[in-house]
Amino acid sequence: MEKNLKIKQKCKNIKLLLTDVDGVLTDGGRYYSKEGEVLKKFHVVDGMGVNILLRNNIKTVILTKEKSAITRRWAKEMNVSKVYEGFVRKELALTQICKKYNISLKNIAFIGDDINDLEVLKKVGFSVVPNDAVSKAKQIADYTCKTKSGNGCFRELTDVILLSKFSSKTKWY
Repeated sequence: MEKNLKIKQKCKNIKLLLTDVDGVLTDGGRYYSKEGEVLKKFHVVDGMGVNILLRNNIKTVILTKEKSAITRRWAKEMNVSKVYEGFVRKELALTQICKKYNISLKNIAFIGDDINDLEVLKKVGFSVVPNDAVSKAKQIADYTCKTKSGNGCFRELTDVILLSKFSSKTKWY
């Protein structure tokens, strides 16, 4: 099957977009003070992507190894449905996520960037990585974004899913 057709078929099943944070929604940089983590930079187009997905009945869920008040605040402001944090082995959250949202793994798209994302990338219906992801992640992903982490790769994925799933019926704004 042609790669674009395969991607389109996988996107038609998507009901939930699962995302990592550092190295996907951010460029992976962290800024520390003596009090701890103080800054992360998120791209505004990714926040718009979360809300465009919601308008089209696709929820966004964050799955991260870190525990970050900054991430929780961004997620709340952007209408992310849920944040699963503190998962060193992220794949262990998949059963909970499927149960909570009454979906199967084939209904999940996941975007991750590093080796701690590999097991999730292997299990979900549509696996995606930013352009600057580690090579092991790129090798198993269904789709590699043209954009880099922290520069709108989440939004690129949003557009790929919506254009494949709804074509001209997408509610953009």
